[in-house]
Amino acid sequence: MPEDPHGDEQLVELYDEDNAAGDDHAYYRALADRIEAETTADQGDAVAGRARGLTIVDLGCGTGLLTRALAGPGRTVIGVDPSPTMLGYARRQPGADSVIWIDGDAAALPGDGSADLVISSGNAIMHVEDLRATLTHLAATLRPGGVISFETRNPARRAWEHWTTEATEHETPFGLLREWMQVTSVEHGRVTFDAYNVFEDGREKVFTTVLYFRTAAELVADLAASGFEGIELRGGWHDERLAEESRLIVVKARRR
Repeated sequence: MPEDPHGDEQLVELYDEDNAAGDDHAYYRALADRIEAETTADQGDAVAGRARGLTIVDLGCGTGLLTRALAGPGRTVIGVDPSPTMLGYARRQPGADSVIWIDGDAAALPGDGSADLVISSGNAIMHVEDLRATLTHLAATLRPGGVISFETRNPARRAWEHWTTEATEHETPFGLLREWMQVTSVEHGRVTFDAYNVFEDGREKVFTTVLYFRTAAELVADLAASGFEGIELRGGWHDERLAEESRLIVVKARRR
């Protein structure tokens, strides 16, 4: 097994503070609400009261902040993450009992065509090396017409060129923490960097991360080859047109 890239309990505890709910969470919550309304309407009045609830999969759920927010009456919410440390934290949070937690990646899902919605937030999809294989697993997890949505950084912005080795410092419940990043490799959209975390007591944690920056054309090709149609790419959380200068590519598609 590779080293857990989020294998420090204290850093994981700080993760939600650094990645609080924002426009991204609002987008995914609203999407879930729309699909739930569509599903209920499709099932019709004849089966009112007996209709199955909405099933949502959150791939790369991390600490489960968004995952738990998606849970509600009549919903089955599944959080999937390859980090045992992240999932351990998620399972200890209020509301965790309303979520099914799975250690692993997309291949750990049953592929039974039962999900209505699959999301992957926090640029988690950028950690996936074989995107086409992952999307194929997710297509099998979704019912026909089920929706997938995720976001990824726009490679045209070349964000890695702005990551700096200059350390930033901030106070935490565990004392002063110094952080910086060092990019070690950039090759064909594959960016490798080391993230340094130095605690006040001198303890140092260094995690190597690989991110895959994909163009709009690459995303469309992988989605289409994996069984998706109705592919939409937007440039932000408020339905902005995708442009060269867009920071994000927000993806939505339906299983064919």
